[in-house]
Amino acid sequence: MEERTTGGRLEGPARRPPTRRTLDAIYRALLSVHGHQQWWPTASEDPEEQRFEICLGAILTQNTSWRGAAAALVNLREAGVTTPEAILDLPQDVLADLVRPSGHFNVKARKVQAFCEAVMADGDGSVDVLLEGDADEVRSRLLEIWGIGPETADAMTLYAGRKPTFVVDAYAYRIFERLGTPPGPRKYDSYRTFLLDRIGPDVTLLNEWHALLVRHGQQVCLKTYPRCAECPLLRRCDFGREEMGGPAR
Repeated sequence: MEERTTGGRLEGPARRPPTRRTLDAIYRALLSVHGHQQWWPTASEDPEEQRFEICLGAILTQNTSWRGAAAALVNLREAGVTTPEAILDLPQDVLADLVRPSGHFNVKARKVQAFCEAVMADGDGSVDVLLEGDADEVRSRLLEIWGIGPETADAMTLYAGRKPTFVVDAYAYRIFERLGTPPGPRKYDSYRTFLLDRIGPDVTLLNEWHALLVRHGQQVCLKTYPRCAECPLLRRCDFGREEMGGPAR
C-alpha cells in the first residue's frame, strides 16, 4: 500500500475511505474527549450583525490562528466598524491596520472590502440576503467573490447561513490521512462531497464535526510532535501506533 507523507512525516498507509460506521466511531471518540464545541449555534436567531461578523471571521482566519482573527474583530468593534457600509467608508490602509493581528493584513483588508462590496451589490446591503437560498446556491454565490475560496465559503455557509456543508481544512486532511482512511485524493471537493454525503445534512452535526476535527488537530494530532498517547483514535491509527513504537495494522 502507498504511504503518504506530509512535511516528511509518515501519515500511514492508505486503505479505504471511511464507512459511515467508521465515521460514527471517530465522531464519538472525539466527542468523548473534547466535548460539544458548537461554534455559533444560535447564529440564525442572533442579530444580523453576528452573522456578518462570522463571515468576516471566516476571511480573517485564513492562513492564521483564530486568536489573530479574533483580535482583528475586536479592533473593528472598538473602532465602531461593524457594518459593510462602515468598512467600505474606511481607507484601505486604515482597514489594513485594524485587521493587522490577522496577518497578511493588506490582502485581508482587500478581501474584507470585496466581501462588503458583494453584500452591498448582491445582498442589497444585507448579509442575510447574500446568504439566502439552499447551500449550493449560497456557496456558489460566495465563491464568486474575490478572495473567498472553498473553505471560507463553506465556513460562511455553515456557520453564518446555517446551511448544510462540510468545511474541509488542514486538520481534516491530517487526521484522515494519519488514520489511513482518507475520503479520496487530497482535493477539497473530494473530501467535502464524500463527508457531506456520509454524514448527512444535519447542520448541528456538521458544525460539531468540523469543530471537533479542529480541536483535535490543535490539541492532540499536532503537525509535529503529535500527542499520540493521549489520542482516543490511537487503536485505529497506524501513524500513531508507529509513533508509539507499536506495529501498524
